[in-house]
Amino acid sequence: MNGKLEFDRHRRLRRTDAIRNMVRETFIQPTDFIYPIFVTEEGKNIRTEIASMPNVFQYSIDRLDEELKEVTELGIPSVIFFGIPKEKDAVGSGAYDDQGIVQQAIRLTKEKYPELVVIADTCMCEYTDHGHCGIIHDGDVDNDESLVYLAKTAVSQARAGADIIAPSNMMDGFVAAIRQALDESGFSQIPIMSYAVKYASAFFGPFRDAAESAPKFGNRKTYQMDPANRREAIREAESDVQEGADFIIVKPALPYLDVLRDVRNHVNLPLVAYNVSGEYAMVKAAAQNGWINEKAIVLESLTAMKRAGADLIITYHAKDAIRWLREE
Repeated sequence: MNGKLEFDRHRRLRRTDAIRNMVRETFIQPTDFIYPIFVTEEGKNIRTEIASMPNVFQYSIDRLDEELKEVTELGIPSVIFFGIPKEKDAVGSGAYDDQGIVQQAIRLTKEKYPELVVIADTCMCEYTDHGHCGIIHDGDVDNDESLVYLAKTAVSQARAGADIIAPSNMMDGFVAAIRQALDESGFSQIPIMSYAVKYASAFFGPFRDAAESAPKFGNRKTYQMDPANRREAIREAESDVQEGADFIIVKPALPYLDVLRDVRNHVNLPLVAYNVSGEYAMVKAAAQNGWINEKAIVLESLTAMKRAGADLIITYHAKDAIRWLREE
């Protein structure tokens, strides 16, 4: 070339590992992670692997300690409990039973591992015999009556020692109802981590195996959000902020990174991405077939969630991710 060619030399900042690390914009670390745990009331000495979620298990209370020990040794700061009761009924009474399975798990954890932040998933679908997230009247979920039972569940979980209440049912007004109930019961210090933006997603399939919570009829499209809608997420998030939420969750994560960024731009509360069961299962299946580099895919995906605006990530990959981060 005869003349001087003018252009930017972006590759200068990518030349070595050391330089790339110096200019890296987004980081993931163990304190970003919340680890989901499934506890079952049925039987003893249970550690049952979930077929659609390799390396994820249902635990009976007497086997829970071994999982909590590993979590704390890895430096994961927080867990979220999902319960599978021995019996189910129309009003999900196991959800608000002070001796319920999640309440048992909370008490055991706070007794043996008080440093762990314990989050209680507050919903009814695992506990109802119909599998929906509220009370059924005339074949539909009754929004306002469901709030009564959800509030009772939140108070019971707080009484058991939960550090954070995480309502996932997507009833209108659920944050307001739970905040009022917690405050009136002497738990004004307990924060609410709201599943404010939760889509009616096909990516939840493996979770319903794990939590045994698939609806027995219909679907959840009247209360969970339409995957085609983006602006609606802001309305949902802003409502929960006004009602007293302390954290906002977007669920699922990877197919909704645009929504995650939108919510980050509109809401100043800590933002949580839920890296859901279907996202996890797809990566595991591809890795087991040798089609992908699991470590690279997982760390890239988690970084994408942080880059999109998440402060925290609920993920089944947490234990593996921390081990891989230590290798780097």
